[in-house]
Amino acid sequence: MQFRFKAFAAALLGFVCISASASDCPQFSPGGRAPVVVNSKMRAATQEVCYSDFALLHSGVTHGPLWSAEHLTAQGIDDAKNNTRTNRFFVEKRLPRGESAQLADYKKSGYDRGHMSPAGDRASQKGMAESFSLANIVPQDPSNNRRIWSRIEEAVRRLTEDSGEAYVVTGPLFSGSQLQTIGESRVFVPTQLYKVVYLPKRQIAFAVVVENTPTNTYTMKTVRELEAMSGLAFPGIPDGLKDKRIGGLKGV
Repeated sequence: MQFRFKAFAAALLGFVCISASASDCPQFSPGGRAPVVVNSKMRAATQEVCYSDFALLHSGVTHGPLWSAEHLTAQGIDDAKNNTRTNRFFVEKRLPRGESAQLADYKKSGYDRGHMSPAGDRASQKGMAESFSLANIVPQDPSNNRRIWSRIEEAVRRLTEDSGEAYVVTGPLFSGSQLQTIGESRVFVPTQLYKVVYLPKRQIAFAVVVENTPTNTYTMKTVRELEAMSGLAFPGIPDGLKDKRIGGLKGV
């Protein structure tokens, strides 16, 4: 079904001011400086949720995350290879009633429950279980989730192993004035998905954007370009790196 959400769409396009409130879980962002929503309308009904090895900002408007942040290390990626996937999705009870997606919203929706901070990055059993919180999930095209997006996640893991560590932020983008929703909760379906990757030891930062369709392609963006697209700011990434562009992700 299609619904018009003009106010929210306008907010996505009309970001004007930055509010740099302190993060509740700074350990997952460079310099402890978490992503910032730069428009007050987009900040409505948002709540930061901390987990054992990632954090996210949940929106009670979209009923999903606006960003999900993780600090990856080469050792953590190695440990994650032997972790067992739980596949036990659950409703996040820390969110206000009516603001969370429900398990029933995804049934027969035609969409996968797409992780933002990936299950495949989780180095502990607790972190693995937590990654299946619906607060960390968006409706994702099944082919996209299982093919191109999976390859991008794996490429980021390889970069982390090669670089020693990486700060990664993943989330949805909502473009246009007509946005699709699923379920009785009206969970917003992203039009695109993004990843922002910062490799501090190599002083490289970049963004990847993928259409939420059965595509086999992705687009490389500078961090500055992604900030303009998303209505988010990434204050922990050095300003001098935000306009630098890389050619692509090896192996994707």
